[in-house]
Amino acid sequence: MSRIGKLPIAIPAKVTVTQKDNVITVKGPKGELSQEINSAITVEVNDGKLIVSRPDNERQNRALHGLYRALLNNMVVGVSEGYKKELELVGVGYRVSNTGNILDFSLGYTHNIYLQLPPEIKVETKAERNKNPLVILESVDKQLLGQVCAKIRSFRKVEPYKGKGIRFVGEIVRRKSGKSASK
Repeated sequence: MSRIGKLPIAIPAKVTVTQKDNVITVKGPKGELSQEINSAITVEVNDGKLIVSRPDNERQNRALHGLYRALLNNMVVGVSEGYKKELELVGVGYRVSNTGNILDFSLGYTHNIYLQLPPEIKVETKAERNKNPLVILESVDKQLLGQVCAKIRSFRKVEPYKGKGIRFVGEIVRRKSGKSASK
């Protein structure tokens, strides 16, 4: 069996899991998420645990087994605790501000970049003196949050020579020495 797929998912007290046809819906204090699953994979709720199983050891079913277990676990954690990502802008003159769910980036281009965030994501920006500007994103949907973070990072990828760009807080960037190091 799949190492990930065979692990049961513990359901917290305030979370309810319902299954209708091939759609699993998870409700909790932070929100509600639903996921359509393949008909070959079966999901059972027993004694406060969610158990994902597959019919046979066919290659496709093995792959889906671990996938759906991970997706369902992310949903349960999301509606009970939520997910939070922090991005920092490293570079002279890099700024960010938000108006509601619209982010306004100033990243050294000739124009500002505006990004409309989905309504499921809560955003906060911080700009303190002598510190890098921060973008704090919170959501119950881990997949959507990661996708938005990837989109924001694509505006200014971290470059290895000066370390400028948009990165996660605490991310370590491997630095390269420039031309002068070879002499």
